[in-house]
Amino acid sequence: MARNKKQPKPITGNDLIEKVKQLSDLTREEKARACGYVAIEKDGSERIKLMAFLNALLDAEGINLDNHPSNGSGQGGRKASYRISVQSNGNLLVGRAYTQELGVEPGDEFEISLGRKHIHLNKVA
Repeated sequence: MARNKKQPKPITGNDLIEKVKQLSDLTREEKARACGYVAIEKDGSERIKLMAFLNALLDAEGINLDNHPSNGSGQGGRKASYRISVQSNGNLLVGRAYTQELGVEPGDEFEISLGRKHIHLNKVA
C-alpha cells in the first residue's frame, strides 16, 4: 500500500521548547504528535516516537545524560581497561584501544619477553 500521508518533520531546539510550553495541558504522547514525532507505518497507522521526542527535548534544554560529552568524533565504544583475559583458544588479544595508544600499525613486529608475572612487548625496529 502506498503512503498517502507525508511524515511530518519534527520540531527541534528552542522551537520545540516553546511548542511544549504552549501544549502544557496535553499528555506526553499528544505533545510528541503535535511536535511531529510520529511515524506513519506501512498500513497507514501512526506510531508516536516518544523516545525521540524526549531525547530531542533533553537536547533542546542542553541536558546531557551521558557521562562524557559527545564530540561527534565517532570514537564511542569501550575504553581500555588495561586488563585482558586468555581466550578459549589460548590466545591473548591486544585490542585496538591499546594499539592505537601505542601508535602501532598493521604489520609492526614485536619481540616478546616473559617475566614472572608480566609480558613485555618490545617493538622490533
